[in-house]
Amino acid sequence: MAASWLFFCVLLPCVTSSSAHSDFFTSIGQMTDLLFTEKDLVTSLKDYIRAEETKLEQIRRWADKLDVLAAAATQDPESFLGHPVNAFKLMKRLNTEWGELENLVLTDMSDGFISNLTIQRQHFPNDDDQTGAAKALMRLQDTYQLDTDTISTGQLPGSSSMASLRPTMTVDDCFDLGKVAYSEADYYHTELWMVQALKQLDQGETSNTVDAVTILDYLSYSVYQQGELERALDFTRRLLELDGTHQRANGNLKYFEYQLAKQKKVEVGEKGEGRQMPRHPDDYLPERRKYEQLCRGEGVKMTPRRQSRLFCRYYDNNRHPRYMIGPVKQEDEWDSPRIVRYHDIVSDKEMEKVKELAKPRLRRATVHDPQTGKLTTAHYRVSKSAWLGAYEHPVIDKINQRIEDITGLDVSTAEDLQVANYGVGGQYEPHFDFGRKDEPDAFEELGTGNRIATWLLYMSDVQSGGATVFTDVRAAVWPKKGTAVFWYNLFPSGDGDYRTRHAACPVLVGNKWVSNKWIHERGQEFRRRCKKDSGHVKN
Repeated sequence: MAASWLFFCVLLPCVTSSSAHSDFFTSIGQMTDLLFTEKDLVTSLKDYIRAEETKLEQIRRWADKLDVLAAAATQDPESFLGHPVNAFKLMKRLNTEWGELENLVLTDMSDGFISNLTIQRQHFPNDDDQTGAAKALMRLQDTYQLDTDTISTGQLPGSSSMASLRPTMTVDDCFDLGKVAYSEADYYHTELWMVQALKQLDQGETSNTVDAVTILDYLSYSVYQQGELERALDFTRRLLELDGTHQRANGNLKYFEYQLAKQKKVEVGEKGEGRQMPRHPDDYLPERRKYEQLCRGEGVKMTPRRQSRLFCRYYDNNRHPRYMIGPVKQEDEWDSPRIVRYHDIVSDKEMEKVKELAKPRLRRATVHDPQTGKLTTAHYRVSKSAWLGAYEHPVIDKINQRIEDITGLDVSTAEDLQVANYGVGGQYEPHFDFGRKDEPDAFEELGTGNRIATWLLYMSDVQSGGATVFTDVRAAVWPKKGTAVFWYNLFPSGDGDYRTRHAACPVLVGNKWVSNKWIHERGQEFRRRCKKDSGHVKN
C-alpha cells in the first residue's frame, strides 16, 4: 500500500512563474496597448508569409520549367545535347543557376518578423499576468455565481448578445485555468475547470496539447483532496479504461479502493457522502458572503421607508456664487450614512484629459500596511492608479476647485487626485478610507490629519459589475459616467464612521475608470471660521 501511495503522491505538472512582473492584468486601460502590439505583430507575420509565398512561387516556377525541359531532354539526350545552345545552357544551369536556386532556398525570409517579435516580446505579459488573469476569471465566477459553461461560451451578463462577437474558451483554455487553480492548491476550481475541459472533449472538440487521460488524472486528485473518495475512484477507473498502463492511476486505484473500504467499515449503516472542502478555507474576509451578494445586487437594504427619504434636487451649496445660476444635480443615494451623487459634474472632454494624463503613469495600486505604515500591493486590490497634482494641468485644477465649491471643504490639504483603472475582474475588497484608532500613524507622513471625506468620480460606464458597495449598511452604488458620489468618513467629533466600510466590486464586463479625492481634516476648521466671518454659514 505504501508503494501505491508513492505513485499517488507524484505531483502533476505545475505552472511556473517568471521573476519579472508587469501586472498588465490589473489595468484594462494599459492592456488595450497590447491589442495594438498584437495587431502590429499580425501585420508583420502576414508580411513574412507573403515573402515566403513569393519565394516558394519563384522556386515552383523554376521547378516547373526544368520539369518540362528535363522531360523533353531525356527522351533523346544525344540529339538534345547535339544542339550547342542546349549544351551551353546545361553547363550554365548546373554551374551557376542551381547555385542561385540554392541561395534562394537558403534565404531566411523571417528576419524582419523575428526581429520585430523579439523587440515586442520585451513588453509582453508574463506568467504572473496569465496567472493573475486566470484567478480573476475564477473570482468573477465566485462573486457573480457563474457556471463554467457560461464563462466558456462567453455568455456573461452585460456582454454582446451576438454569438459572433462572444469570445469562447477552448479545451486548452479550460485546462489551463484548472492548472492555475491546481498550482494554488485550489482543488475546488481545479475540479470545475477540468470537468468543463473534459465535457468539451466529450462533445467532440479536439485539442493538440491535452487529452482526456491527463484531465482525468488532475480530476481524480482534486476530488480526492476534497474528500470525495468515490468520485476519485470513478475518475481513476475511467482513466484506466483509456490507458490501462498508467502507473500512477493503477497505484491510485488500489489506494482509493483500500481507503473506501476502510471508510465504509467505519460508517456501517450510513451512506458515505463526500466531504466538500470550503471554497475559501483560508479566507481572511469575514464578510465575503455579504460583499459578494451586494455585488450581485442582492440583499441591498433599500426599504420603501428609506426610499421615501431619498430625494433629487438642484444644489447650489448655500448660494455659492458659481452655482446660483447653474446649480448642480444632487441625488441622495443613501440616508445613513449620507451618500450623495452629483450628476453631470465633469464633461467627457475633461474625463478624457484626466485619463490621458494618468495612463502613462499607471502603476499597481497600493494599500497602507498597518503594521509597517508603508504602501504595498495587495491581492485584494486589483487595479492600477496614478496621482495627478493641480499644477500638472488646468483640468485637474478645475476639478479640484469644483470639489471644493460643491462640498464646501478645503482641498488645499487633500491628497492629489488619484486616478484608478481596474483590470480583469478588477476590485478593491471591503476597507475603510479613514485611519482607525489602531492605526494612529496611517497619515502621519502627510501631516494633514485623517481623511474626513471621500469624493469618488466615475469616469466610465460599466456594462456589468463594478458597483461600490457599503457592506455594513448593505448599500450599493452603481457606476455612471460623469457622476460623483460623496460621503463623510468621520463624525463631527473626529471619530471614524465605521458604517462607511466599502468595496469596489469586481468588474465583470467593461472598463472601469474612477478618480477620487481624499479630503483631510486640516484646514477645515479654518475654512468654517472664515465662512462664519463672511456670513456664508448661518448659526
